[in-house]
Amino acid sequence: MGEHIIKLPDVGEGVAEAELVEWHVKIGDIVREDTVLAAVMTDKATVEIPSPVDGEILWLGAEIGDTVAIGSPIVRLKVAGEGNVKPGKEAEPATGAEPPVRLPSPKPEAASPPKPAKPAETPAKPASSSSAPKTVTRSSASGAPRPEGEKPLASPAVRLRAKEAGVDLRQVAGTGPAGRIGHEDLEAFLARGPQSARAPGLARDDTVEDIKLVGLRRKIAEKMTLSKSRIPHITYVEEIDVTALEELRAALNKEKRVAKGGAERPKLTLLPFLMRAMVKAIADQPQLNSLFDDEAGIIHQHGGIHIGIAAQTPSGLVVPVVKHAEARDVWDCATEVARLAEAAKSGTATRDELSGSTITITSLGAMGGIATTPVINHPEVAIIGVNRMMVRPVWDGTQFIPRKMMNLSSSFDHRVIDGWDAAVFIQRIKALLETPALIFVD
Repeated sequence: MGEHIIKLPDVGEGVAEAELVEWHVKIGDIVREDTVLAAVMTDKATVEIPSPVDGEILWLGAEIGDTVAIGSPIVRLKVAGEGNVKPGKEAEPATGAEPPVRLPSPKPEAASPPKPAKPAETPAKPASSSSAPKTVTRSSASGAPRPEGEKPLASPAVRLRAKEAGVDLRQVAGTGPAGRIGHEDLEAFLARGPQSARAPGLARDDTVEDIKLVGLRRKIAEKMTLSKSRIPHITYVEEIDVTALEELRAALNKEKRVAKGGAERPKLTLLPFLMRAMVKAIADQPQLNSLFDDEAGIIHQHGGIHIGIAAQTPSGLVVPVVKHAEARDVWDCATEVARLAEAAKSGTATRDELSGSTITITSLGAMGGIATTPVINHPEVAIIGVNRMMVRPVWDGTQFIPRKMMNLSSSFDHRVIDGWDAAVFIQRIKALLETPALIFVD
């Protein structure tokens, strides 16, 4: 028998380290070749690490949330044959890398079955005699000391004291004659803790749970902190009348037109129209389609318009990117948005599909609220926020008429984009969305 050390492989071009986000094995497990050992994350892309050999897990080289350098040992296996390391030799980290955090071996008692919980203590009963009434302490299936509906026996003084303490006397076991509750019973009940001293539904909860930020959640936290600490945001909110746009969208969706290649055209949502409106507005103001290197003091103004679509997934917020929106019509935009959204939700989106955006759209859909203050996707200089669509009364000069209205809440990097330029940009998008035929005019 020998030992085999598995090192963190190269998980992407230019990647020097990765965060360990999940272990699929534990010490003592028997694994086969190609068994997934762990999952690591880099730049929002999760990569699974398989085992190259059969063996038994002897050692795990990092904890969840640790950042591990490429080439660092992460797993030690006992294998048939010689393996790739001498038995008993400590796993060495890669040259120049920080040694990974080693997980302690499980203690022998960890494998023993858990001890049963002790039953709840009940107040001691006083000694009884044939001449004295017996003490009655009842308990119901719900844990209450008396059946539901039965009134507790107590003096006015005890009742007043219980009321002041916020105690439901139905939950207090009485040790007096016929279950009568005395001051000593109330004191014993209060001494057992705050949770039992409250009425049902009003129990205090003093527990504190420590949750470590790992994986995508930590990446999001780092990205938001970087954006808010470096970018002076200015948010501009504008109301858009999308009645005509919604009528056009509904009419286009009714037509079962076939796209190039024989595939059926996708169903159109608001996003493809907004994307095309942004493309036209950026043609007039190309500085909006930029990345700002604030350390070098350089604005990288891009010709290609790569629109990030902020998407909520079971793992957290990700931003798949529709590349070269300037070369796509509304149906092509819709197809690509649907494809990327599905890949993001299923966790199959590639690193390339989750990077490279030059401007971002964020939308909460039907939960979008009236207005939001979206955070810019650093190092971009603008983000367009879509709020909830609703029917509102609008004055047309003679009367109020129902119109489908929606707000755009958009943020800009005030170091690069002046307030006037931000307003001009959004007003151009507003004009295109309110007269959607203009979107199709080249």
